[in-house]
Amino acid sequence: MPIQKKAIKTTEDSILFDGVCNLCNGSVNFVIRKDRRKTFTFASLQSDAGQRLLEKFDLANKNIDSIVLITERAVHLKSEAVLHIAARLPFPWPLLKIFRFVPLTVRDHLYDFIARHRYRWFGRQETCMLPSPDTRNRFLG
Repeated sequence: MPIQKKAIKTTEDSILFDGVCNLCNGSVNFVIRKDRRKTFTFASLQSDAGQRLLEKFDLANKNIDSIVLITERAVHLKSEAVLHIAARLPFPWPLLKIFRFVPLTVRDHLYDFIARHRYRWFGRQETCMLPSPDTRNRFLG
């Protein structure tokens, strides 16, 4: 008998992140604080929900270790995900869209440089972050 996989359905935009990375966890906490409209849901890349979403969008075998933004219209990775997230936050964060004029390869090169050093510079946890009781409903499970 084949194993049934639980479907993930969200009405919000979903942010997938490295759940053991201190920089990533800090970024998620920042978005949670600024996202007054509760636009985003979250899942760590390591979680079952995160893995199912990666599979759903044919990203499971691509060794994704960066931030992923899944919207109704598209999947955004790396710097493009960051800029799309910032655009949905309150002022002044949408002003970061000015960086869209910087070529994607340049932006992603900088993103990759920071990502390669994130554990050394910011540290890492042994396990994925646990959401607080008041934010638990924003995390996919």
